[in-house]
Amino acid sequence: MKPIEEIALEEMKPIEEITKEDLRNTKLIVFDVDGVLVPRGTKIKQVGNTTTFETKEIAKEQTEQMRQLKERGYLLNINSGRALDMLQNMFGKVLDYTSLTYENGSATWFNGEIIQHVNSHKYLGGLKLKLLNNNSIRNHLNFKGFEPKVFIITVHCEDEIRAIPGIVQEHNENYVKNLGKELYCLWNGEAYDIGVKGIQTKAVGLRSLLNHLGLKRENSLAIGDNYNDEPLLAEAGIAVTADKSRVNGHFYVPVLGGRLPAAVMMDCILARCI
Repeated sequence: MKPIEEIALEEMKPIEEITKEDLRNTKLIVFDVDGVLVPRGTKIKQVGNTTTFETKEIAKEQTEQMRQLKERGYLLNINSGRALDMLQNMFGKVLDYTSLTYENGSATWFNGEIIQHVNSHKYLGGLKLKLLNNNSIRNHLNFKGFEPKVFIITVHCEDEIRAIPGIVQEHNENYVKNLGKELYCLWNGEAYDIGVKGIQTKAVGLRSLLNHLGLKRENSLAIGDNYNDEPLLAEAGIAVTADKSRVNGHFYVPVLGGRLPAAVMMDCILARCI
């Protein structure tokens, strides 16, 4: 199919127009999480050394759809910026059906085995402490808390805090550039995701998983809705956008009666499997 960066808005097709022929090579279906499999938004509160979260769980409808897709021979993968333990809590009901690629492509949990794709330690070393100890961040009215993660740094905020990208840029200039890399600091509407540019993306996670499974790019279909999903959708054989104002796709999922985009898409795929 045409590269998604070359697809104009008017060229995107509604997911209802996907055909059995379109899906003939698809073996792996990849899902983003927030806004796709569960509603957007993270409730997090950090007071001193105590951080509390509200953990969402996959709904019964999506659980049954994923079971049916697995029965029809599809491999399933959840590809998220979230940490492994949180994803296991959110998707405990479907862990028999899916693998989990976490922290923006850093590693994959597959059949109980952890496959690490990226080692970011030397690039991020010391940065989280700089952010934690910065009073202009910790005392800012928009600051909500740090999400516990291993390979990337995620800072949740009510709105953007300029000091965060500033500290990341300073870390890039004084430390990371000497290692030949650069960190990204991506605002996704509710948090800053900080990782290593080029090697720590959802696309790297998909590519590594395909290699592990012995599959090719054209064997994959991915759905996402946010800016950090752009590399993932560009890497997939078929790209489905759940928010075409943010990311391009070969197909898009329209908002229908409040149903989650993954549910709408899975209905369409299951209908083509008959």
